[in-house]
Amino acid sequence: MQFTHEHREIQKTLKRFIDDHINPHVDEWEAAEMFPAHEVFKGLGDLGLLGLTKPEAHGGAGLNYSYSVAMAETLGHIHCGGVPMAIGVQTDMATPALARFGSEELKAQFLAPAIRGETVGSIGVSEPGAGSDVAAIKTTARKDGDDYVISGQKMWITNSLQADWICLLVNTSDGPAHKNKSLVMVPLRENGKPVKGFEVGKKIRKIGMHSSDTGLLYFDELRVPQRYRIGQEGAGFVYQMQQFQEERLWCAASTLVSLNNCIEWTIEWAQERKLFGAQLADQQWVQFKLAELKTEVEALRALTYLSCDRYVAGEDVTEWATMAKLKAGRLNRLVPDTCLQFWGGMGFTLENKVARMYRDGRLASIGGGADEVMLGILSKIMGIAKRPPR
Repeated sequence: MQFTHEHREIQKTLKRFIDDHINPHVDEWEAAEMFPAHEVFKGLGDLGLLGLTKPEAHGGAGLNYSYSVAMAETLGHIHCGGVPMAIGVQTDMATPALARFGSEELKAQFLAPAIRGETVGSIGVSEPGAGSDVAAIKTTARKDGDDYVISGQKMWITNSLQADWICLLVNTSDGPAHKNKSLVMVPLRENGKPVKGFEVGKKIRKIGMHSSDTGLLYFDELRVPQRYRIGQEGAGFVYQMQQFQEERLWCAASTLVSLNNCIEWTIEWAQERKLFGAQLADQQWVQFKLAELKTEVEALRALTYLSCDRYVAGEDVTEWATMAKLKAGRLNRLVPDTCLQFWGGMGFTLENKVARMYRDGRLASIGGGADEVMLGILSKIMGIAKRPPR
C-alpha cells in the first residue's frame, strides 16, 4: 500500500488537530477517566475526518479503506490509547454496517450526524456472559406491533457514558445462534437524558485506557421501531463479522505509530541514561533488543498494509485481518514491556508515557476478539480445527 499526496494531507491535518486539541489535554482527561467526546468529535467532524470511507450522500468522503488505515495510523500520535479507541469506535466499529446495509432513513438519522461529529456512537456486542463468543449473547428484541422491545445487558461498551446511540446486536428470534441475530440502531439519550428503558448500570474502571469511558448498560423493555433494524432480520451475526474485519484492521493500523514512538522514546532515554560509567544505549543487549522490536513493528506494518490492499480490492480478508490483529495485540504487550524495563524505576511511574502504553496496550490482546479467538479463527481457516455445526 502506497500513501498518496491525499493520504499524507489527511494525516497532516489530523496530526495538527492532535497536537493542538488533544495531546495538551490528555493528562487531564486520563485523570478524569473521561474525555469530552462531543467536543473532540465535533472538531474532527468539522475537518471531514469522521466519514472518510462513508457515502458522500450522507456527508462522507467516499474514499476507499486505505484512508481509514491512514487515519488510524495517525491516531497513534495521541499520547494515550483511550481517545484513539473512542474515535475508532465512531469511524470503524459502530458505523460500517450502518453505512453498508442501513436504510436511507437510518443513514440520515444516525450516520450523517455521526460523520459531522454532532453525535457520539457506540457498538453493543459484548455482554457479562458473552464477549468473544458473539453467538452466546442473550439480549433480546421481541416484536410488539411495529416495534422491537429490547431487554438485556451489554458490557465493556466504549463511549457508552456519553453516547447518543448504540448499534446493538440482539436476538430477534429463537432460531440457530448464527441466524437469529439482528443489528438495531437504538437511541440512548434525548436532550442529554437517558431514554425510557435505558440505564447505565455503572462506569467500569480499568487498569488502562483511562480516558475512554466504558459502561455496563441495562435495557429494560426499551422500544424502538422495527425500521431501526439494519438490513435483513437475522443477518446481524454476519454483518457484525464483517464489521470485525474493519475493526481488526483498524486495531492493527492504530498501533504502528504508538509502538514506534515507544521505541523512539526509549532510545532517547537510553542515550541519556548513565549506567556503570557509560550510556545505557552503549549496551549491545539494549541495541539489539530495540532493533529487534523495530523489525517486529515494521513486519506488522507490512502485514497490515497487505491486508488493506486486499480489502480495497474486494477480497475477504478475514484471515489477514485476524493475523494482523493477533500480531498487533502481541506487540502491544511485548514492546512496551521490553521498553519499560530499560526505563528502570522511571518506567514504573504513572506519568511515564511508556508506562501508559504498557497499561493501555494490554487491551489489544482482549478487545475485538481475544488472541485465543484469533488463533481459533486462523486454525479453522487453515483447516486444522473443526468448524462447529450451525
